[in-house]
Amino acid sequence: MAGAVALPGRAARPAAQALLAATDVLAAALLAADLVVVIGSVLLRSLFNAPVEWSDDVARGLMVGSSFFGAASALARGENPGVAFFVDRMPTGIRRMADAAGAILMLVVSAYAAWNALKLGWLTTGQTTGSGLPLEWTFYPMGAGAACMALFSADIVMRRPTREIVAGLVCVLGVAALYVAWDVVSPDAAPSARTLMLAGFALTLVGGLPIGFALALAALIYVWVEGSLPGVIFAQQMARGIDNFVLLAIPFFILVGYLMEANGMSVRLIELLQRLVGRMRGGLNVVMVTAMVLFSGISGSKMADVAAVGSVLIPAARRSKQNPGAAVALLAASAVMAETIPPCINLIILGFVANLSIGGLFMAGLLPAGLMAAALVAVSILFGTKSAEAAEAIPTGSAGRMWMGAIVSFGLIAMIFVGFKSGFATATEISAFAALYAIAVGAAVFRELSFAQAARCFVHAATRSGLVLFIVAAAQSLAFVLTLQQVPHAVAEMMVGISQTSGTWLFMLLSIAILIVMGSVLEGAAALIIFGPLLVPVAGQLGIAPLHFGVVLVIAMGIGLFAPPLGLGLYGACLIGNVPIEQTIKPILGYLGLLFLCLLLIAFVPAISLALPHAFGY
Repeated sequence: MAGAVALPGRAARPAAQALLAATDVLAAALLAADLVVVIGSVLLRSLFNAPVEWSDDVARGLMVGSSFFGAASALARGENPGVAFFVDRMPTGIRRMADAAGAILMLVVSAYAAWNALKLGWLTTGQTTGSGLPLEWTFYPMGAGAACMALFSADIVMRRPTREIVAGLVCVLGVAALYVAWDVVSPDAAPSARTLMLAGFALTLVGGLPIGFALALAALIYVWVEGSLPGVIFAQQMARGIDNFVLLAIPFFILVGYLMEANGMSVRLIELLQRLVGRMRGGLNVVMVTAMVLFSGISGSKMADVAAVGSVLIPAARRSKQNPGAAVALLAASAVMAETIPPCINLIILGFVANLSIGGLFMAGLLPAGLMAAALVAVSILFGTKSAEAAEAIPTGSAGRMWMGAIVSFGLIAMIFVGFKSGFATATEISAFAALYAIAVGAAVFRELSFAQAARCFVHAATRSGLVLFIVAAAQSLAFVLTLQQVPHAVAEMMVGISQTSGTWLFMLLSIAILIVMGSVLEGAAALIIFGPLLVPVAGQLGIAPLHFGVVLVIAMGIGLFAPPLGLGLYGACLIGNVPIEQTIKPILGYLGLLFLCLLLIAFVPAISLALPHAFGY
């Protein structure tokens, strides 16, 4: 999944290891402080009628800092997702040159972001937020985190052989020199900034550059070539992309997923499901689908769900003599199904970028997810393992212990849904209380969550959420450039024209195709950030309900995310299940075909998506 990142098998320098420990601590500490601020603000507002005016500004500032320090830690560990399909098939020499060039480009992007974020902090000194807090408090932590990313990128570059570094430099500088020479010799024939931006994005993506850096570099190419935009605009747009209280639900729900795995809730719930339905035909597969349904209603993060469920059930599938490739394929298909089960992170992101009700999206996603889950369960039973073989994987632990874990887990799900419906708190505030609940359960009820384990959960959550939010920030910088070029307006006119001549059904099919393809090429959040604001307004002009259309987009993106050969989510599932991707391609195509048929039904029967939102007043 990772593109041009750290070299496997070579240890980082001691200085880099020390810096990694520091970024881990800073990212986790800022996330913990954010949790305290949000929970304290809700309690003061609800119990003592004493709202804290500065809490939102502080929470957003802490999130920006935590995101960039977490992204730095992810970069140091080589966790940044990128398209490895093409680069893996290059000759060894070309691949090494591409990796070296990618590492150099990561250094350039992160250093440029750091410099301009720090510069923006200096320029905004003396300005304040709406609550009176210094505005530079947002930009200085962002600049420090980006500077750490630059240092890690430099370490990745320097750990390569000198010959590869030179080859990478020649590649990067050669391309830049070629454009400069072209522009000097024949300026009228030189490619435009938009063309170079798109070409740079395509080439770096194929070359294995991590998604976030490819998006940011594309925006930077336009800034550099166009020449009239100051560099601080780039840093400002990256900060603006994640400086929103709504997005704080992402790190909190990811934290809930890690805490559930550490405090034993995940294992207890899965074992109970195995006890209840594991002996039926295809029981283990039914358990896998059901577990993904339940976990998606708790942690919000698809890869956290895949890790929690797969780490327990893939070994169980091997014990029951199932094909592990087919088990991983079903796990991936179940993750697609769970894309619209609240509190899915991609629903939150789409609601933010397309200005849709997040509560409404949560309600709209339930019945479509139920339809897809029912289809997967039916196929699992029809083609599943015989009950005698499946019984070999049934756990033998205490049923009471399993029921306790299940009841506690359902309590967390109830908290999330009751919180949304009652209006007691926003999605972000509910996610904060869900994290507090998971900590309390692990420490006081199960007594399995030590302080060290909780600290590791905060580090993992800050790193993973930093990875996601860095992609969101980079995609925002590119979306800003696209808006400057009036691309959304052009797309809207084109799509409306097509629909007026051929009907809204063609617009719906084109939208599905775009999200499947781009969801496969890009990380899911990036595809939604770029295309959600483009397509949702057009759908509204054509009379398509935005909540219904939003659910369709998220499902289509999920199919692309787990579709071979490029889908990054499928690579992640294979890594978790320790299965070569070649073993999953045939079964995953069958499952995705089934889900695609479900998607068409959902797309052309709006009542499936809109019944619950209408019933609950959205």
